[in-house]
Amino acid sequence: MNYKVSLRSSSPISLPGIVDCNSPAVWIEDTFYIFTSAGHPYRSYGKDLFSLSEPQPVKFNNEVNGGRWIESVLLGEEGILYGWYHLEPYGICPGTNLTAPQIGALRSLDNGATWEDLGIILKAPDETLDCKAQNGYFAGGHGDFCVLLDEKSDWLYFFFGNYGGKLEEQGVCIARMPWEERDKPVGKVWKWYEGKWEEPGINGRATPIFPATRAWQGEDCEAFWGPSIHYNTHLRCYVMLLNRAKGQGWKQEGIYISFNEELANPFNWSQPQKLYEGGRWYPQIIGLGDKGTDKLGGERALFFMGGISQWEIIFSP
Repeated sequence: MNYKVSLRSSSPISLPGIVDCNSPAVWIEDTFYIFTSAGHPYRSYGKDLFSLSEPQPVKFNNEVNGGRWIESVLLGEEGILYGWYHLEPYGICPGTNLTAPQIGALRSLDNGATWEDLGIILKAPDETLDCKAQNGYFAGGHGDFCVLLDEKSDWLYFFFGNYGGKLEEQGVCIARMPWEERDKPVGKVWKWYEGKWEEPGINGRATPIFPATRAWQGEDCEAFWGPSIHYNTHLRCYVMLLNRAKGQGWKQEGIYISFNEELANPFNWSQPQKLYEGGRWYPQIIGLGDKGTDKLGGERALFFMGGISQWEIIFSP
């Protein structure tokens, strides 16, 4: 896989609302919807990315112990919108601000204005939590993720950060679930571990496709995190953007890019290459043209960091 990627300046655009994670977008008929989150998700919509409404908070059918960030959405049959959220529970490490994220599932019958919580589907083993962690945010957990459906609509793939446990298990990991189980997903997700999809989503172990270099428990952590993936119709492959933390305070060392022609093959991701020096958290693209979203782009797309774009990203073989 040998691709050329470049950035060029474009007119600035900011996503509505506060952006503190991946901001998923979806077309429902002729309306473009986007969700931004910073502890609670907000929804905006319009005729395209450039004419969005003021963000309004979404509603849930339940309350949870912690904040929720919607990081991925997909439109299913009969207009049902499915979503997945990053949860940061309170009280994980009493006397500290540390938490340990988990990943949950949602569905909506009104285009994302209200959501039914379907439960937690990805969670790290309790014994991997470390309340002495020095990264400033997490004592472990699974979070900062994206979700994609394969070409045959057979499997959902989850790409997430694993922030705890042994060093060799920390980094960007993968899990999957049959798409047909989307309405009752608890217990149906399986993590990739040592070459097999056999570890349960709840409390199971995971093998990273991009392992951490220095453990997340230390203040000098060094690792890729926060994957954002789209299918690129021009390259005919999947493209992953990644943050890379290096140093005290979860310092952003750079933004990296990786490619894979087979979503189901964890071994096939190319070695990440630096796309941008430093930068801000949460890089992602939003495709231009017909039906472009954060999951679908072509030769040209808008490149966002932290909800702000001042660049086009150009892809070529």
